[in-house]
Amino acid sequence: MPITLDRARIAELTAREEERLNARTQASKAMYERAAQHLSGGVASSYQLRDPWPIYIERGEGAKIWDVDGNEMWDFHNGFGSMVQGHAHPAIGEAIAKRYPMGTHFGCPTDDDIVVADELAKRWGLPKWRYTNSGSEATMDAIRIARAATGRDTVMKIFGSYHGHHDTVMVSIGTSLGETGPRDNYNSLAYGGGIPQATVDMTIPVPFNDAEAMEQRIIALDKEGRKPACVIMEAAMMNLGVVLPEPGYLEAVREITKKHGIVLIFDEVKTGLCIAAGGATEKFGVKPDLVTLAKALGGGLPSGAIGGSEEIMNFVEDGTVYQVGTYNGNPLTMVAARASLEQVLTPEAYAHLTHLNDRIVKGCQAVVDKYDLAGYAVGIGSKGCVTFSTEKVVDYETYKANQDGELADLAWLYNLNRGIFMTPGREEEWTLSVVHTDEAIDRYITVFDEMAQELTA
Repeated sequence: MPITLDRARIAELTAREEERLNARTQASKAMYERAAQHLSGGVASSYQLRDPWPIYIERGEGAKIWDVDGNEMWDFHNGFGSMVQGHAHPAIGEAIAKRYPMGTHFGCPTDDDIVVADELAKRWGLPKWRYTNSGSEATMDAIRIARAATGRDTVMKIFGSYHGHHDTVMVSIGTSLGETGPRDNYNSLAYGGGIPQATVDMTIPVPFNDAEAMEQRIIALDKEGRKPACVIMEAAMMNLGVVLPEPGYLEAVREITKKHGIVLIFDEVKTGLCIAAGGATEKFGVKPDLVTLAKALGGGLPSGAIGGSEEIMNFVEDGTVYQVGTYNGNPLTMVAARASLEQVLTPEAYAHLTHLNDRIVKGCQAVVDKYDLAGYAVGIGSKGCVTFSTEKVVDYETYKANQDGELADLAWLYNLNRGIFMTPGREEEWTLSVVHTDEAIDRYITVFDEMAQELTA
């Protein structure tokens, strides 16, 4: 039976760690004051914000980064999971250096576009590919292709999942349980301002790990004349920590979408190339109609891709859908992606990631058991987390009802002050790189043990 933690003790440790972090990031404070003059909020993206100031990074090498204060840290953030190759990988750097003198942008295809598409087709078993410059662009274009293929407008997504920042999917991502509505008819809720209500109403959320609820909602929408064009989903949810699909769930979703003539899109922006060579599609053995990639694809450069079946991607090839973008297939991005796929993300690299994640999951679970904490460790490929919850998290409802947010906040601070750089926020996870070592894993587990000991002393 898990112990009941002293909330006052958590608050005391949190206050201490915040004071310590602020004291050791004074150069970040100064940079924030300068940045805030003309850089809105002092950051390039709202997800980089932190109170009272963001942590500004100076450089990264391999599995480590250094902030502007000179603090050296093992990087388990990895650019929101993008840097599974590690920082400044020499193979990718050499490829970019060779490409640069030959020209960096033409708005025309190059040989590397073809080689990367061939490799992605082999890894995902989907024959046709196009490029974008981000995950948001990839999911936006995939939804457009699905709408053209079906002649329908409604989009179905998983409540709590993030699929980029375009209007259609900025719906029902994060909210209190009291606002979600009934499970069989979740509310469509805008995620922030500036999103037209008409757009919000066309996006229908359903729970994860509940294929029956999905099908019943599809049937109800069909009766209303609003049958979905597509279901867009992560095969494993990656922004509630890590939530894996229950056995048989993805197979059921694949069967349901086929039966109802709905395009199934796997958003693999976070899982693609990170949990297996062919992402979640390979890992779980369920093939969607469309898949979207980004983050890790470009080896540190902005990138994105859409892969699909011959039937679905024909709507691009015949000109029905204009899938366009000036920087799509940019030569620097493509040469980096090619080097990453051919030289870095190899079978040996994935075996190493499996070894590392097995060690960190087992080590963190041993700490949970040792101190009788309410929680569990979960991991897959390069991704994982400790979920501080009294119950297993299987969807957004169980996450919101059970996750210990105060403990998650403390863990982030505690890690950062001891040389472990983590993704900010209660919903995120660790990301390993192929150049992480056992030393990095040992340090992570040691810091977790130290925190648990202080919590329970």
